[in-house]
Amino acid sequence: MRIFDPHIHMTSRTTDDYRAMYDAGVRALVEPAFWLGQPRTHPASFADYFDALLGWEPYRAAQFGIRHHCTIGLNPKEANDPRCTPVLDLLPRYLAKDSVVAVGEIGYDTMTDAEEHAFAAQLGLAVEFGLPALVHTPHRDKAGGTARSLAVIEESGIDPGHVVLDHLNEVTVTEVIGTGCWMGFSIYPDTKMTPQRMVDILKKYGTEHMLVNSAADWGHSDPLLTRITAETMLEAGFDEDDVDRVMWRNPLTFYGQSGRLDLDGYNDVQAAGLYAGNSIARGGS
Repeated sequence: MRIFDPHIHMTSRTTDDYRAMYDAGVRALVEPAFWLGQPRTHPASFADYFDALLGWEPYRAAQFGIRHHCTIGLNPKEANDPRCTPVLDLLPRYLAKDSVVAVGEIGYDTMTDAEEHAFAAQLGLAVEFGLPALVHTPHRDKAGGTARSLAVIEESGIDPGHVVLDHLNEVTVTEVIGTGCWMGFSIYPDTKMTPQRMVDILKKYGTEHMLVNSAADWGHSDPLLTRITAETMLEAGFDEDDVDRVMWRNPLTFYGQSGRLDLDGYNDVQAAGLYAGNSIARGGS
């Protein structure tokens, strides 16, 4: 089984997680820029963070045979802080980088005017750079936030097929079906979606335009829940091709629209050699 996790915050994870993910079948991932938990107070903090997503984290992932790409953006929570909004001026410099496969995470946290300004501006950058957009739907008033997100997306002129609305659930998926946008679901131990709930959605709506991720941030999360969801799909009667579509081909198709995905050299044989022989893997977490 091969897995491409389309949304996982490896900055928050250990090398033991990388090792376990490889053993579970993860061969590629996308790490979106996000809020680190501690408020940042200067655009230079973002520059250092973006540089790490482009340099250190891909190197760390490669030690375990996993190909790392990222998305870059000003997250909605920090879009409300005027000390951070100059980050919008930094983004073009980073969006031109080869391993950046989308603009994100962007969207809403509490649906303020400042968040909407940053959201619309970054959708414009996605159009300018020909990149997909990863949209964070809010954790509060998710239905209202999803509807408002769809309106802003429509107004931006971006191709809806270049947009994924993430952190969806049983209620909000019904708003996105039929819009042409992709649908993203985060599988968590206690919050968001569970593997069984995800499988129930796939049974009802099919596997097209569906992205399943672990997100796996600094909170209570599990980077192996993509694998567990895949196994739950098989137990529920989905076949291996269905699993491969959801866990590999769908994220490959969505982020492949950037023209920047590079998975060469990450087949099982070569990756296993990297995993077994590198110094970081031997050094633990």
